[in-house]
Amino acid sequence: MTIDSDFLVRILLIGAGATLVMDAWALFIKRCFNIPGLNYAMVGRWIGHLPRGRFIHPNIGKAEPVAAEAAIGWIAHYAIGVVFAALLLRIAGPQWAQHPTFLPALLVGIGTVAAPFFILQPGMGAGIAASRTPNPPVARLRSLMAHASFGVGLYLAGLACRAALAS
Repeated sequence: MTIDSDFLVRILLIGAGATLVMDAWALFIKRCFNIPGLNYAMVGRWIGHLPRGRFIHPNIGKAEPVAAEAAIGWIAHYAIGVVFAALLLRIAGPQWAQHPTFLPALLVGIGTVAAPFFILQPGMGAGIAASRTPNPPVARLRSLMAHASFGVGLYLAGLACRAALAS
């Protein structure tokens, strides 16, 4: 399958836009309810340890800091959003970018919660699906809400991208 430049631009814009919506949701939750979001420096720390063969940490906050860990974490956050946008277009078809619909975007967004549940949280010491956190059901719900907001963001970014590239 070849990817033309227009399609690649759509993937990049939709992924970054959806991630931006997810970040706006996290900011809203923090400002209105004083609930902190994910610390992307810790994500960067976890990623920074991967080349050293450290995939699982008992507590990522106590792991040795990594140079530029905040930048690594934020870049990874947006890069992963782009990959998930590509996944949406792979599942729904490239025509989805021309005519975005809500349900596929929301379902892919919700489905992406598998990544933190089974990769990131266990790797950072929180256990599978946040099982080692002080309140696993709340942590799971927060993850689910964050990824649902990403799904909404996929749809909104798809609409914005279609409008921006239509001219």
